[in-house]
Amino acid sequence: MPDTIFQSDPPSSGANRLRLMLRTWEAVSTERELPGVLAALADVLVPLVPFDSIGIIDFTVPNDTPDEDGDFHRLLALHVVGVAPIDGETPEQLAARSERYAQPPSLTETRPLLPYPKDSEKHEVAGEPYTCDDLLEKDGWFRHEHHLAKDGVRSYAAVPLVMRGQVLGVAAFIRLKQRAFPPHEKAILKDVSRALSIATANALANEEIRKLRQQLEAENISLREQLGQAPWFEEILANSAELKHALEIVEQVATTDATVLITGETGTGKELIARAIHRRSERARGPLVKVNCAAIPDTLLASELFGHERGAFSGATERRKGRFEQAHGGTLFLDEIGELPQEMQVLLLRVLQEREFERLGGAHTVQVDVRLVAATNRDLAEEVRAGRFRSDLYYRLNVFPVRVPALRERREDIPPLVAHFAEKYGDRFGRPISSIDRKTLDLLQAHDWPGNVRELENTIERAVILARNGVLSVDPEMLRDSCAASTSNQNATDDDSHEERTAIENALKISRGKISGPKGAAKKIGIPASTLEFRIKKLGINKFRFRHITAGSLAK
Repeated sequence: MPDTIFQSDPPSSGANRLRLMLRTWEAVSTERELPGVLAALADVLVPLVPFDSIGIIDFTVPNDTPDEDGDFHRLLALHVVGVAPIDGETPEQLAARSERYAQPPSLTETRPLLPYPKDSEKHEVAGEPYTCDDLLEKDGWFRHEHHLAKDGVRSYAAVPLVMRGQVLGVAAFIRLKQRAFPPHEKAILKDVSRALSIATANALANEEIRKLRQQLEAENISLREQLGQAPWFEEILANSAELKHALEIVEQVATTDATVLITGETGTGKELIARAIHRRSERARGPLVKVNCAAIPDTLLASELFGHERGAFSGATERRKGRFEQAHGGTLFLDEIGELPQEMQVLLLRVLQEREFERLGGAHTVQVDVRLVAATNRDLAEEVRAGRFRSDLYYRLNVFPVRVPALRERREDIPPLVAHFAEKYGDRFGRPISSIDRKTLDLLQAHDWPGNVRELENTIERAVILARNGVLSVDPEMLRDSCAASTSNQNATDDDSHEERTAIENALKISRGKISGPKGAAKKIGIPASTLEFRIKKLGINKFRFRHITAGSLAK
């Protein structure tokens, strides 16, 4: 498919060169890693300046040891046109895997070693490209050209990458077959070098930040171990046999790559269990990305999970990586998995089976290496029987179930939890707690705690605010008020939900199931379409059954 950047005008025209630079900035500025920067640049440049590969070479940071010629250099990144990269692969591994480089020509001849020109540094700082139209036609080679010739390179262009007067390295555009670089191609390479220099500097900075973060995490873990703390479960207080058993199961499954389904009532600490699984796994140095499936409207879920390309929908002004791509090499935690709509369940099943997907509006398949940990407070087996959750997805998720016991099942954990929360909020509010009333502990241990640890924490926070003379005390009325409020709120919620359901269903009848648009149900109710989609999902309304309502049935 011909490129449309230059249209009918020559490549050297000012307007087309400006258009090319803008496209280059747009392409490389959205990428945060060097391989992605080079791939984005190749998509723009190859139709205009054909090449087989592009590499970023850093001459300023030496290798641990020099090569056989005593030369110091480092290949930071490589992109081979037409070869899909594999995450974690080194540039050397990519070159070896590429068919173009798998069997380079056996070069027996060589050339005398040429010294670099005295003014080469001046040209580099100025960003002037250096081109070699045919290595085999040269009487002598620079030191780096001996390496290129061994790899079968015939023509190349070296473009200095300059930031604030400092040379970061060189971008080498490689051609395995002889083909000269005419003046207009050299001009194009110089034009795009500024954008490539900044993108390279940003990618190197991101890589340095990532390494420092990993180093800090390793030092923190080492310090905890020296202090005799449990480095993985330090946020989970477990004295009860039930919770200790759950944590033993977590220890067993964490070191594998199995999908884990965490179940338990609301407020039991399912997210802490997911974090413990991630930290215990071999993916601990990778990201832990969290998604609450119930907090994202249905219309945004696909974009949130899988990302989108620029122009995929109104408001998509740039490419955006989804949570699956963000979690690559690490763990993706899907909380409230039981809230996923049916269409998203199908997409998630495919990712679990194939480890690949397409971004919204994209045609390219994205492969990911992600461990999935899901959590729910619903009975998914019952949801499957009721037809609200796909059985095939349930069995994919339920590879290794971990149930977190409710607080009323492990009452011996209540005293240490109370002490922990009392200290936490005492420090926060400047009201240190020196003692806990014995009757208060008995009262708290006797309570059923329908909201589990979250409810207990809220109760202790309130008690700290009311505490006098450093003594924590909980009035029985406080717990009864909490239970009564919970029941009252539930009743009020049920009434509100009934009224809301009626209003939404009436609007859907009038709009015949249409959500957005001037005649849509969202317009009639007076709320955004995304909000209405979210409420329809929460109330379990089947919007599709209203699409077949006739005008006659409306009149009735």
